Amino acid sequence: MPNIRWLLALITRAHRALYRVSGGRIGGNLAGIRVLLLTTRGRKSGLARVMPLLYLEAEKGFVVVASNAGDDRDPEWWKNLLACPEAAVQVGREQSAVRARRATPAEETALWPRLVAAYAPYARYRERTRREIPVVILERA
Repeated sequence: MPNIRWLLALITRAHRALYRVSGGRIGGNLAGIRVLLLTTRGRKSGLARVMPLLYLEAEKGFVVVASNAGDDRDPEWWKNLLACPEAAVQVGREQSAVRARRATPAEETALWPRLVAAYAPYARYRERTRREIPVVILERA
């Protein structure tokens, strides 16, 4: 499979810019599932890193999946959250401080069917990778 990471980075950059400029009207919904912008602190650089992610609403915040499209490597945003769980999300024009944590096994069992129903490729990603794909809860701070 050819390396298309440069293309994905370009698409992500454009998505992030359109989301911000439009307050989420453009890029706030993909394939029927809502998108937020997650801002983490780079664990090496200390710089703010912003990533558009599919999400579900949770009782105290948001649920995202560290799938990295089924790659065997964890996504960088998840590594950043492991180093510093304090982050921020933007949903539409609203911004919130959040604290990230990995879902408990019971939470993951309850959430996984909802996540797959919202975005079916998650099931294929789980089958394709050798790593455990984390379900991440972003609780409002």
